Amino acid sequence: MISRRVVLAGLAAAASAATIAHAQETDDYEPPVDADGLYTQEWFHTSFLDMSEDLADAAAQGKNLMILWEQRGCPYCRELHRVNFRRKDIVDFLQDNYLVVQLNLWGDREVTDFDGETLPEKRMAKKWFVNFTPTVMLVNRRDMGARSMMEAEAFRMPGYFKPFHFLSGLEFAAGDTYRSQHFQRFVQERADRMREQGIEVELWK
Repeated sequence: MISRRVVLAGLAAAASAATIAHAQETDDYEPPVDADGLYTQEWFHTSFLDMSEDLADAAAQGKNLMILWEQRGCPYCRELHRVNFRRKDIVDFLQDNYLVVQLNLWGDREVTDFDGETLPEKRMAKKWFVNFTPTVMLVNRRDMGARSMMEAEAFRMPGYFKPFHFLSGLEFAAGDTYRSQHFQRFVQERADRMREQGIEVELWK
């Protein structure tokens, strides 16, 4: 059930409140913006917004599906693009393991759910309990055939997660771990393995 998989605001997201204040002041990079005012990346998937088809497209490439909710003027979305999406380890992992579909929290484009219902983006956000941005919804390709988003969704990152926890979330949902392990334990074990290998773990950067 999704209730065991979704990480609610807290843990990694709790550390995000001070993110913008700690942004590198000397870095004046601004991510590109699309016609709707959303930050964008050239490697985002061009989609007809049918979730079953997008998941099938992802699976055909040996990838999973990432649904990224953003909105115009969102400062934490900006941070996601300025920080996380500029890290090679994160971008490489995303491009190797996920098809990324971006949705607009207040948008009017028609989105088709796994159950076949078609709604405008802003109404689908309510149906999927997306309340703020950025929100990342991850669907594992093993869940093809799911009859609803509740069945399909492997993991959710509500709010801005800093790089270590963000990449951990991507890895968590891309494997089979999300079915049997709590995310916090997965994060701790990942950090322990990295430290054993002599890799510095920056939890809050």
